[in-house]
Amino acid sequence: MVLDFYNLAEQPFGVTPDSRFLYLGPQHREALASLVYGTESNRGFLALIARPGMGKTSLLYHFLGYLRDRARTAFVFRTDCDSREFIRHVLIDLGIEVAGMDLPAMHEALNRLLTDEMRAGRRFVLVVDEAQILEEKVLESIRLLSNFETPWMKLMQIVLAGQPQLADRLASPSMAQLRQRISMVMRIEPFTPKEVDAYIDHRLWIGGCDRPSLFTANARKLIAEHSEGIPRNINNLCFNALSLGCALKRKTIDRDVILEVISDLDLEPLREKPTIPAARPEPSVQTPAQTPRRTIAALRRQSMFAGWLFKIAIASVLLLTLSWAAVPANPRNTQAVEVSRIQIHGLNLWAIDPGRIQSGRQIRMPSATTMGADARQQATQSNSALPTEVGEQ
Repeated sequence: MVLDFYNLAEQPFGVTPDSRFLYLGPQHREALASLVYGTESNRGFLALIARPGMGKTSLLYHFLGYLRDRARTAFVFRTDCDSREFIRHVLIDLGIEVAGMDLPAMHEALNRLLTDEMRAGRRFVLVVDEAQILEEKVLESIRLLSNFETPWMKLMQIVLAGQPQLADRLASPSMAQLRQRISMVMRIEPFTPKEVDAYIDHRLWIGGCDRPSLFTANARKLIAEHSEGIPRNINNLCFNALSLGCALKRKTIDRDVILEVISDLDLEPLREKPTIPAARPEPSVQTPAQTPRRTIAALRRQSMFAGWLFKIAIASVLLLTLSWAAVPANPRNTQAVEVSRIQIHGLNLWAIDPGRIQSGRQIRMPSATTMGADARQQATQSNSALPTEVGEQ
């Protein structure tokens, strides 16, 4: 439907690494030239490093197509394996039956093939894609493959291609021997805005489009910004823009269509947001385990202060009592002391035993005026009764 609406022979922005759609920008052409020169110069190890989506695999297919009539080649892209499985993948790609072979037998079979190719005057090139996934043991096994050589030439040229993580692996101290054998390193950087325009025009032309103005200048500028110059991102934006433009019956793709495509491809709103638990209300009354240290210290100081006040009050009462008791004995003083004790006990009925007064109790003391009046009254009554009693005796 999209092809008919835009009069296209085939989809210009597919996802397969079709070499016909490969756009050889300046950096792609330089990387390809370095690969050809390195293998023809018998350099041994080469490395190609690029970000995901930069057309690295398409460039490798183009390189292998160039070598088709010039060398024997093997292409390995299944790199999640151990050393034995890696050699097995190489031999299978070369068309060698490996059933029942152990690792030494597979190495022997590979050595025989390399010798035959050398005698026939052909080079042997091994291309390993997604090499950043290889374990260090497998990388060490690949390094040992370079020992297949004669005094005057290498029997095997090896190309390690991968993402920037491959550079990190090769730069590690444990990979020093392999790093020393890599004689050339090629890089592919993202497209510039002008290269993005040329890339879109190239893909449209291969797809059979006769209208380069299908994407407006504003749309192309937005594609260059949002894709960051990565071909795979450009393909995704343009493919969805053509699909949306066809649905909207738009013969020209402008900026508004690209904006809607960008919104549709945004995964951020679809991500699951982490739930934040609601804060629990703090209890109004704190338990001893939850009481802050400062509060506990304050309570302790307050309790100690109250205890001292209580002790001081008891001591004062005892001293007052003792002072009354120390007055020389005469009827009036004796009566006054007794009256004071009675009044103190009357005001504090709970104080049966002063040695067992409980903490927190309030001690009431009679005022001096009351004690004096009561004592005088009691003393007067005692004095008036004294002569009668004597006379009766």
